[in-house]
Amino acid sequence: MLPPLKALPVFEAVARLNSFSLAANELNVSQSAVSHQIRLLENHLGESLFYRQGRNVELTKEGKQYLDSISNSLSLIEEATNKIKGQQKTHIRLAVYSSFAVYWLIPRLPSLRYLYPNLELSIEMSHGTPDLSDKTADFFITVEREKRGFVFETLYQEELFPICSHGYFETIKNKLGVTSYQDLQSKLNVSPQKIADFPLITSHSIYDRHTEDWKRWFSSQGRLLPENTQFHRFSHLMLAYEAAKHSLGIALVNDYMMNEKENEVALIKLPCPAFKTGDNFYLAYKESRRNEEAIGYLKRWVKEQARSLTKTIT
Repeated sequence: MLPPLKALPVFEAVARLNSFSLAANELNVSQSAVSHQIRLLENHLGESLFYRQGRNVELTKEGKQYLDSISNSLSLIEEATNKIKGQQKTHIRLAVYSSFAVYWLIPRLPSLRYLYPNLELSIEMSHGTPDLSDKTADFFITVEREKRGFVFETLYQEELFPICSHGYFETIKNKLGVTSYQDLQSKLNVSPQKIADFPLITSHSIYDRHTEDWKRWFSSQGRLLPENTQFHRFSHLMLAYEAAKHSLGIALVNDYMMNEKENEVALIKLPCPAFKTGDNFYLAYKESRRNEEAIGYLKRWVKEQARSLTKTIT
């Protein structure tokens, strides 16, 4: 038996906004009308869909499952309606890691705007891995690789490499007694542990603990992390990047953070190898939405832009 159909867009709005009153404003109805429709739907299903917490609400486990199940159908109904009316869906929500958004995505958005002027993009920034759900976004850049009903396409393999500011680079050369980039490369190839003669900047956003990034870098060079290494500790890769810009020491950052789109590159790569973190980045979207024009536009554009990354999978 079909549920009360008028209640479904109300349920979707409340779930997306986490608020009965905000959903009422969006739908241009009273809050009591929203509550009535949710009550009808819950009575029909025999399950509570929301936890009520004052003015805010949160989906129950059953509510999350139901939202995932019906959101595809609501999207298809909207798409079919727009096609009949001669309107194309041009709005899409992209969920992406904060460092990827700030250092790689945003500088490239003028290109997206130029190619697809009618595509309206909303960016949902995440410090952790975004929840793959229609409630979160329509399109994802993520290190996750499996979820039922989703398509995953490999974007690139993640690498970290040592960087520092241009001023600090001169300090390194002076202390190690070299005068050129090539001379420094030769010295670090023979003795990569020389990097630990300088303060190292570490973050725990990738491995969930400080110094693990540098331990793995030294391991990739066949060395152990020197015991007396001085560290500056930060919670996130973005903070490590900014600390390096201000000459606090040498940081390990992701390849996408070195943005060639900037007129002046703030940091310089040290002449020594990168190492693979073991993570791959993927584009992800619902299987049922793979033929949507907005999904296709964004997917093609992101993959084309990502060709600049050193380990892009094409």
